[in-house]
Amino acid sequence: MKNINIGNGAISASEIALGCMRIADMSNADASKLINTALEEGINFFDHADIYGGGKSEEVFAKAINMNPSIREKIIVQSKCGIRKGFFDFSKEHIINSVDSSLKRLKTDYLDTLLLHRPDTLMEPEEVSEAFQILHDNGKVRHFGVSNQNPMQIELLNKYLNNKIIINQLQFSIMNTGMIDSGLNVNMQIDPSIDRDGSILEYCRLKDITIQAWSPFQYGYFEGAFLDNEKFPKLNAKINEIAESKNVTNSAIAVAWILRHPARIQTIVGTTNASRLKDISKASNISLTREEWYEIYRAAGNQLP
Repeated sequence: MKNINIGNGAISASEIALGCMRIADMSNADASKLINTALEEGINFFDHADIYGGGKSEEVFAKAINMNPSIREKIIVQSKCGIRKGFFDFSKEHIINSVDSSLKRLKTDYLDTLLLHRPDTLMEPEEVSEAFQILHDNGKVRHFGVSNQNPMQIELLNKYLNNKIIINQLQFSIMNTGMIDSGLNVNMQIDPSIDRDGSILEYCRLKDITIQAWSPFQYGYFEGAFLDNEKFPKLNAKINEIAESKNVTNSAIAVAWILRHPARIQTIVGTTNASRLKDISKASNISLTREEWYEIYRAAGNQLP
């Protein structure tokens, strides 16, 4: 498993991370198998959120990995906060309380990274800054990030932060390519030329903010997986052709396609199947050619100008 530098070297982590959103209902034996498989494959980064399973995912993880100081120093743990039932909450009180609750559930003294989960239009950046500073000074959070935010939202936040944003978690897959489409169709009067994200891809590269891709196998907004989906015959035929030539599964190719981008995107995979995780992990050792990458992009229904 290859490692990448997150935030221009703030953290060195596996380029594939395990997302723990779906582990809440797993048995301890199955969760342990999944997590140990991740570790065996060289995955050392684990992504959580306070809302995953209503907090239970963090509890299941801590029990399954048998959290203790010797294990904790070998892994990188990330959690997120800010989504509440029916609203977003980036208040100082909620951020601090959320972290304290996550730490308790995870049975650890600190998070390596804390992300603000989606934007909160009522955010007061000064208040967020106070919360981050308290958490950092108390050793409870080492680094900070956001999810699904555009450049100006990050700029506003960073204006007040001593601990700058180093991660932006964004939906990105072969079938969710908006932040690439607009950059390929500049100065054209067609739908793919519409920049809906404020050049977020280029912004993050310029600012040394690591993009984390969530839902790497999904199309639409949680509409389902595109792999082995009869709705996308041309795309699956191309992915399967390349997978066969490299002796890997189609899921490995889908992740390798993301990893091929020079932005050095970290991919968050949320499978709960240990065997599939082993297959996905092979993506780290695959290098798609430029021709293969564009063949897959076009097979997804995209046209080059």
